Amino acid sequence: MKVVNFDETPSLMSRYLLEMRSVDMQRDPLRFRRNLERAGEIMAYEISKTMKYKKVEVQTPLDVATCDALDEKVVLGTIFRAGVPFHQGFLSYFDSAENAFVSAYRKYKEKENFDILIEYLASPRLEGKTLILCDPMLATGASMELSYRALLTKGTPARVHLASVIASRQAVEYLEKLMPEDATLWVGVIDDHINAHSYIVPGLGDAGDLAYGTKE
Repeated sequence: MKVVNFDETPSLMSRYLLEMRSVDMQRDPLRFRRNLERAGEIMAYEISKTMKYKKVEVQTPLDVATCDALDEKVVLGTIFRAGVPFHQGFLSYFDSAENAFVSAYRKYKEKENFDILIEYLASPRLEGKTLILCDPMLATGASMELSYRALLTKGTPARVHLASVIASRQAVEYLEKLMPEDATLWVGVIDDHINAHSYIVPGLGDAGDLAYGTKE
């Protein structure tokens, strides 16, 4: 699996990461959601540069122009619930894409012991298509892996892109062992570790709560 780490080259992504991490700016959920969208838009643009295109002719008011048109069928997948605004950023750019949705959540057995459960899946057929699977926080990698396995019940995609805003080093290493060799992980930044509760440190906290409010 190839890993593309945006943090290696400072850009506008750096600004949005700064704002999402800041406890002061996190008080504004609208801005937090918008920054997740912006991160998705930047990643969508960069991913688009790796895709296949074909030449098409377009009639203009004056003549015929030869243009490049995307030659891949894209499916945007997201993991509820923090993934929704991140997904919207991708959808703003891949506006003709099909969409898939997976619910993956932590079912705690004890304070620091949990399983990842998948309870909902809605997806088109994936056979021969390009799957972009989005989840802003990649802590252990288990949710991403299980969501990907669930989506494989809808067919095997021709190409796979995974996208996260913040990942732990542990999660990256975990997915490198399990994902297809030709898959690509796009990540805003890789943090060093996770704590006893499997939260990324320094991370930014619970992205779902910051975007939509706390849950019981």
